[in-house]
Amino acid sequence: MELFWLVVVAVLVVIGQAFVFGRRSLSRLHYRRRLSTERCHVGERIEMIEELENRSRLPLPWLRLEAMLPVAFQFAGSADTVISEGTVYQNHNSLFSLARHVRIVRCHHMVCRQRGCYRLDSASMSVGDLFGLVRVNRPVQLNLSMCIYPAYLPLEHMPEAYRSWQGELEMRRWINEDPFLITGVRPYRSGDPMNQVHWGATARTGEMQVFQHGYSADPEVMILLNIELNEQMWSTVTEPVAAEYGISCAATVAANLIDRGMKAGFGHNAIIPSQHEHDAVIAPAYGSEQLTSMLQIMAELQLKIRRPFVQFLSSFLPDKAYEGYTAATAQPDLLIITPYVSTAMQDMLNQLEASGSRISLLPLPDLDQIKQQYNELVQQA
Repeated sequence: MELFWLVVVAVLVVIGQAFVFGRRSLSRLHYRRRLSTERCHVGERIEMIEELENRSRLPLPWLRLEAMLPVAFQFAGSADTVISEGTVYQNHNSLFSLARHVRIVRCHHMVCRQRGCYRLDSASMSVGDLFGLVRVNRPVQLNLSMCIYPAYLPLEHMPEAYRSWQGELEMRRWINEDPFLITGVRPYRSGDPMNQVHWGATARTGEMQVFQHGYSADPEVMILLNIELNEQMWSTVTEPVAAEYGISCAATVAANLIDRGMKAGFGHNAIIPSQHEHDAVIAPAYGSEQLTSMLQIMAELQLKIRRPFVQFLSSFLPDKAYEGYTAATAQPDLLIITPYVSTAMQDMLNQLEASGSRISLLPLPDLDQIKQQYNELVQQA
């Protein structure tokens, strides 16, 4: 008889603990995730901070936290996390045992290794009882996104034609700044007059800032990127490294022009998520916001061809220009970043020159050289 009641009590205890450590445990469990920044460049290091809090008066025997994250982020290994990496996503699996009224904060160091815009808003928590009779899952939805801009290339990794193009562009500018043309702000330098101090920017940054003036003879540069590797390519890019190198070249040129206080725009013939043709072109403008807009488009573009580059070039003829583009730039400088120049492309470039545009070509190096330079850059970063 005593054995019978012992068995009954044991069964009741097991059932009771399964009820206590079951679904109710998740109601007092909270998970948060944040990033040290929402924008960075390929090769830069960022931090992902996770907070796990048990607000219950009871401890949790075990808790399993799973997260599916893009492979674009390379995580440093940790003892309490098992990472299974696939071609697109990587699965992070962690097992905890939480005391009552406790909060755990984990900081993951990771390297951003692939350009693109990503969502990091999925996670799943699982809890259970001591004997494995009950297991309860709860998905966690997080509003978290990350945009990885293309890497900037050092001058020695840029195509050889870039240096000569820079010199030609600089020769066409006035030596003196235009005092009536303000393109932004810059840090104070010795010798700057006090009447040029931008007090609002100084208060926001905590450092002395002055107005940055442009040049009345500044050319307006439109950077046009061709992701086709050859004339026969019509769909997906077969050599992503070559396309990524071209995108990094465009980002480097854009940043250089904006930093020098010049107008810059960007256009490409790749597919973008919005699927609107006008979103593939950003008209030339000044300032850091313009650079951010161009980098955003570069991060979003997919390595798939929207239209042949010759057709894309034809849209810059005066009678076919994009809305707002002609008004912004009467005789634009077109910097063409392309792996090749076909006969049809050269004919179109001649037509653009005849219409008043100044054409400059930035041909990309051969594929083997691109792979060597780009891989070295990513590894160094």
